Amino acid sequence: VFMGTPDFAVPSLNAIVRSGFEVAAVVTNADEPRGRGLKVFPPAVKSAAAELGLQVIQVASPKEPEFAESLRKISPDLIVVVAFRILPKEVFTIPRLGTFNLHASLLPRYRGAAPINWAIIKGESETGVTTFFLDENIDTGRIILQKKTLIGENETAGELAGRLSSLGADAVVETVKMIESGGVRVIEQDGT
Repeated sequence: VFMGTPDFAVPSLNAIVRSGFEVAAVVTNADEPRGRGLKVFPPAVKSAAAELGLQVIQVASPKEPEFAESLRKISPDLIVVVAFRILPKEVFTIPRLGTFNLHASLLPRYRGAAPINWAIIKGESETGVTTFFLDENIDTGRIILQKKTLIGENETAGELAGRLSSLGADAVVETVKMIESGGVRVIEQDGT
């Protein structure tokens, strides 16, 4: 099962499908009104999943008991999370192979919201992406894989987000392959 909402998550979903993995369902946020006219728009991940012909589940809150029950019925081997929501333990412990998240920083740096912005604000010259298994705290789980990239001198957060989205898609596919083959060597994060 793939979980994500914004544009940032779309390359990861596409890469998983292109790599031949079966996506039993795509979970995303509910459609939301935006702009001056408050016209209702679907999340980017919903649109991408529809183009790929995948089943879409939209949730108002991942804490709803019906949501966990719907996932148990699907019985996924793995859940992949890219820019979604904080999941309760009742959800992220469902898959037999676990649940991992893609985060747009080199954890443990810049846990939480806006890691791309914080890397630029703090004047970092390098950043990257991290895949890690979810645990009960935010962005503290065991690290599976990290990929690094330099930050351009005048690079904007939007430009960097685009690059990290592509780098993240590669990391997600590599992580799924490692988990599938049983070749994961996790690293505990410092400061957890």
